[in-house]
Amino acid sequence: MADAIEEHGTSLWKDAWIKLSKNRLALFGLAVLIMLILTSLLTPLIAPYGYETQDLDMGATAPSLQHWLGTDIFGRDMLTRIMYGGRVSLMVGFIATAVALVIGISWGAIAGFFGGRLDAIMMRIVDVLYALPFMIFIILLMVVFGRNILLLFLAIGAVEWLTMARIVRSQVMALRNQEFVEAANSLGLSEWTIIRRHIIPNTLGPVIVYTTLTIPSVMLLEAFLSFLGLGIQPPESSWGLLINYGVETMEEFPWLLIFPGIALSLTLFALNFLGDGLRDALDPRTSKD
Repeated sequence: MADAIEEHGTSLWKDAWIKLSKNRLALFGLAVLIMLILTSLLTPLIAPYGYETQDLDMGATAPSLQHWLGTDIFGRDMLTRIMYGGRVSLMVGFIATAVALVIGISWGAIAGFFGGRLDAIMMRIVDVLYALPFMIFIILLMVVFGRNILLLFLAIGAVEWLTMARIVRSQVMALRNQEFVEAANSLGLSEWTIIRRHIIPNTLGPVIVYTTLTIPSVMLLEAFLSFLGLGIQPPESSWGLLINYGVETMEEFPWLLIFPGIALSLTLFALNFLGDGLRDALDPRTSKD
């Protein structure tokens, strides 16, 4: 008698993790991000010096055994400042991007699924917002409501959702006439349930790829606002602000630019590697039948 073969179903996320675990670059990116996040959370406990500790007599010094990444012109330890700056940069990147994702995915999914006049009106609103100088919009928010770091997250996220809405809309328009959507309709599922349970999960690939590009761009946008005096204020800092400061002094003190740049670049590479791996792992077309 033939042995009975028992098949066990797997969820989308379990199947995605199995695929992701086979991608070495994606695992490297995930490991780097986890390390950066843990370092940022534990910075007050593991930082070698106080954040505002200065030694004006020492001034800017090159990397040494005492200060592994050197000091700035005020004698502040660069390793400590980069660790504290990473906390702000990562918070800005992840929280502002999350705001952009919620708005962009919801807007694009509704416009693409229902189509018709609603789609036309919603996408014309997106076109109008694209034409507006979004930087002025952020500056006005910061001037009117004050320099609050939470408002900074919301303001940046509120102007970064437009491209995401377009990406999701195009994906939804390609999916709404697929067989699985028709099957869901025949089962009597509501339109909102179909959007939430069937449409949006099938747009995760492009969404994740664009998210990996949005996070570093948000970090750079925060750096520009800080440079204008509307973002992070001294003595606090972020990687972007440290890079801007390093550009001004790169000829005399190149380490002030090199090390914050490495931190931001490493984060960018990690996000890209992880994003590519997640795109492949979450693509329903590569799932096992």
